[in-house]
Amino acid sequence: MILPFRLLLLFCCLFYARVSVAELLVLHHIAPESRQDSRNHYFIDVLTLALKKTEPAAGPFELHSYTASMNQSRALSTLNQEYGVDIVWTMTSNEREVNYLPVRIPLLKGLLGHRIFLIHKKDREKFANISTLAQLQALSAGQGNGWPDTRILKSNGFKVVTGYQYAGLFKMLAEHRFDYFPRGVNEIWQEVPVYAGLGLIVEPGIVLYYPAPIYFFVAKNKPALAKRIETGLMLAIRDGSFEQLFLSHPSNQEMFTKTRLEQRKIFRLDNPLLPEKTPLENPELWYQITPKITPKRQGQD
Repeated sequence: MILPFRLLLLFCCLFYARVSVAELLVLHHIAPESRQDSRNHYFIDVLTLALKKTEPAAGPFELHSYTASMNQSRALSTLNQEYGVDIVWTMTSNEREVNYLPVRIPLLKGLLGHRIFLIHKKDREKFANISTLAQLQALSAGQGNGWPDTRILKSNGFKVVTGYQYAGLFKMLAEHRFDYFPRGVNEIWQEVPVYAGLGLIVEPGIVLYYPAPIYFFVAKNKPALAKRIETGLMLAIRDGSFEQLFLSHPSNQEMFTKTRLEQRKIFRLDNPLLPEKTPLENPELWYQITPKITPKRQGQD
């Protein structure tokens, strides 16, 4: 028994010696687009989880927020620059997967593709009377300039009004410059209390759906970084810690308790930007929505 123990001790000494001299990985991620923008919190925590899972083998890390605030398009454009951000989380597209290196694990398990609306409170009745896709297409949606959603909606016959600033879109909606602002179910419940003073509410009965996974993206010349993040995410998925974070994170709680996806009228759209390599056939990567089942009355078959 002495020899195996000594071998194990030697292995541990060599392992921890290797880790101790591993170069510190310093990553700069995107900063919030405004003081009220809390959309980053969950993704930073997911990234931290993935890097911690690989820390014993790959070494220590530090995460820092980039000094300048920027929108998605600007942040992506700096990925391949020497002094830009090191990682961005955003919806995938063919163009983005050509220009940058994706980690093809949906960080919100596909729920980002379920879009519900912010509307002006005076328009609630207008939306309550919508029963067809054509009626919805007759109204105008608001989106950010450069967001993939803009092209997706236009390709499906929707009218779209764009703005350059994230915070400015809420003011545009309040000023009736468009009729509704489709938001991810993970975003909208954090935004409503911030902009409630503008007279905006969550539309209660409609959801748009198109496949729209959100991935981590890194520069094309950083395959080792992409591989480390992918490895860490898969380790977290397999041991259940990813699911635990996904379900329990404060940023996601209201997404599950208030959205009621199974009770909404759903309009399914095509996503012409969806890359062929999207892992749609891997069920462990996607959230499964359970339709509401109405209990049978006594005497029914």
